[in-house]
Amino acid sequence: MNIRQLNMVKSKEALELLPEGKLLIDTINAHSFVTAQKDETFAEALLDADVLIPDGISVVKAAKFLGMNNAPSEKIAGADLFEFEMEKLNLRGGKCFFMGSSEGVLRMIRERVAKEYPSIEVGTYSPPYKPVFSEEDNRLILSAINSFDPDLLWIGMTAPKQEKWLHDNWSRLNIHCHAGAIGAVFDFFAGTVQRAPLKWQKPGLEWLYRFIKEPRRMWRRNLISNPLFVWLVFKEKLGLRR
Repeated sequence: MNIRQLNMVKSKEALELLPEGKLLIDTINAHSFVTAQKDETFAEALLDADVLIPDGISVVKAAKFLGMNNAPSEKIAGADLFEFEMEKLNLRGGKCFFMGSSEGVLRMIRERVAKEYPSIEVGTYSPPYKPVFSEEDNRLILSAINSFDPDLLWIGMTAPKQEKWLHDNWSRLNIHCHAGAIGAVFDFFAGTVQRAPLKWQKPGLEWLYRFIKEPRRMWRRNLISNPLFVWLVFKEKLGLRR
């Protein structure tokens, strides 16, 4: 997978143009791009997504550096996508399902949605904490989602698990709505992890804020994935990558 293969959403305004109906939305940043180089299934999941959100200033700058005609003009964080979709659904009323994270986090999400998006009915499911779900695990998850029949579906597990799960089970999801893999947004919205303030977001330093706040969790993507991403982009610019 290379940067030129990615058909990313160009701007936040473009979110208004997303079609209604069943739509698989994934996000991509430098770390997920590097991870996908060694995970063919993950790469396939990202490339097969109906919509790809540039959730990282690095991928935005890389697309511009490579001279892509469809290069995004700005970063669109998973949290930005979440706010846009939730506000849109709240205006007309409907049902939203959250699959992932712990029951404690999901409880806080339900409480906050009730206050901030009162027109949205919420369903949740906390899956077992394991690297790979069994067929029975998947059956129970899919049954919970399909029976709730949501107007919006959020999947919140660590990448690449969440993207691969959506990709592998897409045909078994009997839904008619947008579905997004948004990972850390579950914690942001629940309040268990603080998102970077706007003064960090606007200059593209949200990654640095998270690194400072969670160095043990974020060191690998910042000290290994980010430099490797820059190297891969330069190789692509020089025509050294297929």
